[in-house]
Amino acid sequence: QVQLVESGGGLVQAGDSLRLSCTVFGLPLSGYVAGWFRPVPGKERELVAGITWSGGSTYYAGSVKGRFIISRDDAKNTVYLQMNSLKPEDTAVYYCAVSTSDRLNGRPTAYDYWGQGTQVTVSS
Repeated sequence: QVQLVESGGGLVQAGDSLRLSCTVFGLPLSGYVAGWFRPVPGKERELVAGITWSGGSTYYAGSVKGRFIISRDDAKNTVYLQMNSLKPEDTAVYYCAVSTSDRLNGRPTAYDYWGQGTQVTVSS
């Protein structure tokens, strides 16, 4: 009943930019928390960026702070991740996720719905 459809990934050169999109079907984003995760070898998924329903509160992992920007458009029921100054170490499958709670949480277990992931590959 709930489906998250991601797009925007691709193969880019270091220093380039990408904009990931995550459109949510079957669940209004308004009132919920959304985030973008990426796997970390040997560890649980890392919350790259998170945003509350109002956009008043955001979180960024230290490795992407200042380079990535998370935003949302409730009218389109879509979450975005603007990725600037991409580095090879940003290479990963990026997953969008939605939590039905009302507070931003960095733990993957706090999120109820997940997209299928979109591949971002950054070459040197």
